Amino acid sequence: MLKQRLQQKLLQKLSPQQIQMIKLLEIPAIQLEQRIKKELEENPVLEEGADENIDKQEEEDIVDDTYEDNTEEFSLSDYLDEDDIPSYRLASSNYSKDDGGNAEIPFSVGSSFHEHLKSQMGLQYLTEKEKELAKYIIGNIDEDGYLRRKLESIVDDLAFLQNIKTSEAELLNILRIVQDFEPPGVGARDLQECLLLQIERKDQDNPVKKRAREILKYYFQEFTKKHYEKIKERLNLANGELKEAIDEILKLNPKPGGSVNDPHSKLFHQIVPDFVLENRDGELELLLNSKNVPDLHVSRTYAEMLRSFKVQKDKPSKNEKEAISFVKQKLDSAKWFIDAIRQRQATLLITMNAILSYQEKYFIEGDETKLKPMILKDIAEMTGMDISTISRVANSKYIQTHFGIFPLKYFFSEGMLKESGEEVSTREIKTILMECIENEDKKKPLNDEKLGAILKEKGYQIARRTVAKYREQLKISVARLRKEL
Repeated sequence: MLKQRLQQKLLQKLSPQQIQMIKLLEIPAIQLEQRIKKELEENPVLEEGADENIDKQEEEDIVDDTYEDNTEEFSLSDYLDEDDIPSYRLASSNYSKDDGGNAEIPFSVGSSFHEHLKSQMGLQYLTEKEKELAKYIIGNIDEDGYLRRKLESIVDDLAFLQNIKTSEAELLNILRIVQDFEPPGVGARDLQECLLLQIERKDQDNPVKKRAREILKYYFQEFTKKHYEKIKERLNLANGELKEAIDEILKLNPKPGGSVNDPHSKLFHQIVPDFVLENRDGELELLLNSKNVPDLHVSRTYAEMLRSFKVQKDKPSKNEKEAISFVKQKLDSAKWFIDAIRQRQATLLITMNAILSYQEKYFIEGDETKLKPMILKDIAEMTGMDISTISRVANSKYIQTHFGIFPLKYFFSEGMLKESGEEVSTREIKTILMECIENEDKKKPLNDEKLGAILKEKGYQIARRTVAKYREQLKISVARLRKEL
């Protein structure tokens, strides 16, 4: 039996401008430059450089012009506001006063991991849609080389953000293509798939490699838990045969993307700091790295085109109306983009200044023990921004200091009280935990209970389950898996 009923739902729908702002806020400096280049290529109304080919009176005349066609009215002042042209760069904070605006921002050399993946798309026969899907999948691969996001979620992202309709089956086919790229194992969705992708590229006629594949495919849980007796029994292997297969597996790379800080890897991310912090005799000076972010303005040619329509045409033809609508749409897009860039830069500066204020002693001395417990909520309250905004700023952004280059996420940590009543950062506890594990007897590794006892002796009252949580956050295995023969 069918029933009808009314139901009210409160939904928040983001405007295209808001979506654009969110996406720009998330990307780091090196990707921002690429994003601006893409926008310049796609929108002829958006131009690079300061607009110096017009005097003040002429600009005021254009700003005063409007066009009306019975359905809508718009003012060119919306697009040519003097305040909108170069101000988003926040030029006064871009560079050090001593370098004349030509600060060399150091960054790691090497080919960008994602660029390396995209370059391999040219070797495949892909339709335009398949190329877009492949690019989006590659963009979601993390720095370790894994695709952590579910295909179902990516389908929704593409529909909502890119207006591209696809299916999980279609995305899976594209993912299989990406998984054939170099380095082996890239695009895997978990460790088992990563290792299988690598071992399957090896000679399966080799009995050692074949056994290694069987272990990974059918006895992966037993392998990760080091239940070697079960594997030997089920595959009917001798000790030597098992050891050869295990040794073959241990040669595989669990992180095919490589570490962004590994100078020995041929493939790693370029790191261009979003901020540069200078310590001038105890006075901190924060500089926003906008060196590769050009001035942007709307095209004077298109603005003049609209003015000429107003002057010359009282009743434009259908084709002329379509041309006007096209130009207006592009003008809107250009202004939105300039505004979004300006808001991004301002938001980054406000957030980073709040972090500096909160952690001032640490940034002056570079002493990790001076790093206070700090969570996203603390900075959100200082800036009056939403926690999600602070999270987006902290994600994938870096700052260059006089004592090293750090991701912004490094400065966030929870806190706890010692027996003395002193509040300390959980990072301090994790550092001690790592030192204990590094110095343990690998034949008799310390379990979580013993680690907790050591920490208590040092004044840190921590439960065993908390020790386990910190150990897992540090990506350290349980004692049984750290045991060496």
